[in-house]
Order: sequence, then C-alpha cells, then structure tokens
Amino acid sequence: MSYRFADRMSNIPESFIEALFRVSGDPETISFAGGLPDTNLIDAAGIAAAAREVLEEEGAAALQYSTTDGYRPLREYIAARYRKRLGIPATAGEIQIVNGSQQCLDLVAKIFCNPGDHIGMERPGYLGAIEAFSLYEPVVHGVDLCDNGPDLAMFARIAEEHPLKFFYGIPNSQNPSGRTYAEETRRSIARMLEGTETVFYEDDAFGELFFDGRPRPPVKKYLPDMGILSGSFSKIVAPGMRIGWLLAPEPVLQQFNVAKQAADLHSNYLCQVVMHRYLSGFDLDAHVRRVAAIYGERCRVMCDLLDDRFTAGVTHTTPEGGMFLMAFLPEQISAMRVFEEGVRRKVAVLPGVPFYVNGGGDHCIRLNFSRSKEEEIMEGMERLAGVIRALS
Repeated sequence: MSYRFADRMSNIPESFIEALFRVSGDPETISFAGGLPDTNLIDAAGIAAAAREVLEEEGAAALQYSTTDGYRPLREYIAARYRKRLGIPATAGEIQIVNGSQQCLDLVAKIFCNPGDHIGMERPGYLGAIEAFSLYEPVVHGVDLCDNGPDLAMFARIAEEHPLKFFYGIPNSQNPSGRTYAEETRRSIARMLEGTETVFYEDDAFGELFFDGRPRPPVKKYLPDMGILSGSFSKIVAPGMRIGWLLAPEPVLQQFNVAKQAADLHSNYLCQVVMHRYLSGFDLDAHVRRVAAIYGERCRVMCDLLDDRFTAGVTHTTPEGGMFLMAFLPEQISAMRVFEEGVRRKVAVLPGVPFYVNGGGDHCIRLNFSRSKEEEIMEGMERLAGVIRALS
C-alpha cells in the first residue's frame, strides 16, 4: 500500500526514543539516558487515598466532561503558588490545564507558526521541543547556551535579523545541559524583547527542583505582556497523571483554548480533581525539598566521578538543580560511538546530536541522575569511564 502522508512528517528529526526504550528494557543495563523522576519518590498511597475520596464524595460528577480550561480550584491553587513562590500576580483566569507541559509545545507552535516562520531556541535544546515544533515547519534559529544562559550577543543578532514568532527556553536547570540562566541574563533578555512582537516561551518543568531550595525569578516577571510560562506536576508529584499548565496573557490563552478544544476537548478531568484533592492535604513544599535534596546528592556523586574517574579532556556542566547534566568529550571521541559501545557494556547515555538544531553535539552526552540510586550511579559511571577509555 502507498500512503500519502503530509509533507510535514518528513521534517521530524530522527528520534532516539525507540532505541532508548529498547535499551532501558534490559534489566542488566544501567540507564542514564532517560528523563524519569525516581518512582520511589511518588506518593502512590497518598494519591490513591485522594482518588478514593473524590470518587466516594463526588462520584459520577468527577467522571463527566468538563471545560477546556481545566478544573478551576486546581488553577486557583497553581496561581496562588505563583504569587507565593515567585511574586507573579497570576490569576486562575490566566492558567490553562494541559496534558503535561509537553502538550504546550505542540499547541503553542500550532497557534503561532505558519510554515517558514522564524522561531528561536537554545542550542543545545530540549529534544521534545525540537520534535514538536518541527511538525509546523518553522525556520529554527539556535542560540548557543553558555553557563549563564543564552549567548546574549547571538540572541540579540538573531532577534534583530529575523522576525521571531517566539523564543523557547528553559531558564531553570535546562534539559539537556542542566544550566541555569543568571538573573542578569533573564533581565537582559526581557529588555531585548520589550517592545517587540517576539514572545518568550519559558518552559519551567524543573523550577521547583533547585538543590538549594531557592526559587529563581522567571523571565516572565520582567516581561509580563510577552512572556508565557509552562509548568508541570510531572517532576514533583506524578508524571503518569499528565497534568501541566500554561500561564499566559488572555489574548494568547483565547487562541490556545481554541486549539486545545480541537485537540482533545479537555485534559483528564478526574486526574485534575484528584490532584487538587491530594495537594489540598499535602505539604508540597516539604516534598519538593526532599526530592531536590536527593537529586542534589545524586548529582554531586555523578559530578565527582566525572572529575575523579574519567580520562583527561572530559568536562561537564555542574547543575544547580533539575535532573540532567551534560558531559563534553575530547574531540577524537564520538558521542554516537560512546552510545553504541555503552549499550554493549550495559550502560546507556544519550548522545548530544539530537539536541542540536542545524547540526552539532557530536562530542557531548546527556546524563540523567534522578532515576538511579547512588550505588547504581557509581557502577554505571565506572562502566561509562571504561567505555571512554576504550575509545580514547
């Protein structure tokens, strides 16, 4: 049979997802390649209790259709948390519930991008965003990411030369690099975009997971009218519930709501009600501090091993939070070879290539430290050090 698929399907970059699932399915393989939070830190009993309460007290009403914008008490909870944590004057009316913040990537690109429109993003950038945006056939301009955030001179030049519909970034504990924007970088980006028609799309999936417990001000705080901010409960409560949100100005949410309604009518209503019930009787701040402390210790162990056990020329980022770091290899070592040899030696990493729009990433790898216990990190990093020694 011959199927006449849309031209856009040929523009999606090659994905490593299938290969990663295959590798991760091997119980003998220690995987640093995925992006999962630690299953042991999910409060399954507490969520189960909340679900029972909802079904016993609200019954069929919690199993009915609902509005596209989402369960209002949950949106009010999210807005109140923004006001308390970050000093953003958010309201429930500015928040739209989505199926994980990943859905925001699709719908934001859908409402903003015509084929051939220009957008910007970090380089390296989040693989899920690269794949989601590519379906709408934009011209993507990568801005090199430095330790303090995007290269500001490069950012200014691209923003001036091209009418960017939006710039997508992850200022807090970026995926894949683990880097965090300095506050002055956030202010500088806001100053550059102020008065333009370029939206700053801020993905804040990791903003609660700073190891020092100190929140960083979002770019949106300095760019309220042209900033949109996505968040998620996936990294701090339970990814399987698929509850994320978008905080955006009303004109953006109006268009976003239309696209969301066409896509799925609304996100899982039962999970929204259960999530709100759960959070209403749960100390989320204490839970987040515990999770961040555990991830911070695992990150420290991984960084120490990279410093102490690896061959000369291997360097790495040192995250302030989140779930990932990036290691940089000597020029003679290919990241794809490390991936392939790692699979053979039962340790999985993600090569840097798919994170770089318009080429690059041949000599870096992404490592996830959130999923593995310390003893697994120590064993897996020993295997990885052996891979790199063999390829040197």
